[in-house]
Amino acid sequence: MSAKPIRIGLVVPSSNVTVETEMPRILGRHPEEAFTFHSSRMRMQKVSPEQLRAMNAQRERCVIELGDAGVDAMLYACLVAIMSTGLGEHHGVEAKIAEQLSEGGSDARVLSSAGALVDALSDMGATRIAVVTPYLRPLAEQVMAYLEHEGLTVTDWRALEVADNAEVGCIPGDRVMEAARSLDLTGVDALVLSACVQMPSLDLVQAAEDEFGIPVITAATAGAYRILRSVGATVDIPGAGSLLRADAAAPAAAGA
Repeated sequence: MSAKPIRIGLVVPSSNVTVETEMPRILGRHPEEAFTFHSSRMRMQKVSPEQLRAMNAQRERCVIELGDAGVDAMLYACLVAIMSTGLGEHHGVEAKIAEQLSEGGSDARVLSSAGALVDALSDMGATRIAVVTPYLRPLAEQVMAYLEHEGLTVTDWRALEVADNAEVGCIPGDRVMEAARSLDLTGVDALVLSACVQMPSLDLVQAAEDEFGIPVITAATAGAYRILRSVGATVDIPGAGSLLRADAAAPAAAGA
């Protein structure tokens, strides 16, 4: 166990309430490490191209604030804000945030929800995926194009068409699961149950994985996975899908 808690910085939309509850719930289950969470907010209410652009313009202020808090890792926690901006955008955004932090004397590891989802799927060896999103269809199409650009094949997807970000945080789990059950999961390597850190999904992940018989991840579990990898912590957290048991000890063979 670390001598002190690992500090996690979260850059979040002002109307987002889910990632600040799901991330502590996930990492709070860690068997060895303790974490603290520190947020800075960017104004955004509607998930529209205009408000996403205005929100992204507030990034530098948030990064400075969290750098002052001495965080060990920072997550830019709005997947669609990056994926709707341009193909491959998370690479440049993460580099710019890291440069800004370095200029302020911080060596915090920099992650984004967009990059975390792509990297987690890569680490899983998943190339064929199905996806559930809360977004309006035009934004959802941009997310699918972004994932395809990163070398993934999106075999099927659903958009729940919710524009108000506060409403996204209130989407009931049965609606998410209804969308997931309507997908064609034939030949799929993984299901992205929520390609959004605002759409609640943590309580669904393990049950969905058990039901569908394939790995199930979300933007939040992917973010937690990449945070653990970035700080050198063991990835072994129960009850949130196989991705977060990546370092779990294999069960002993019978009679061994």
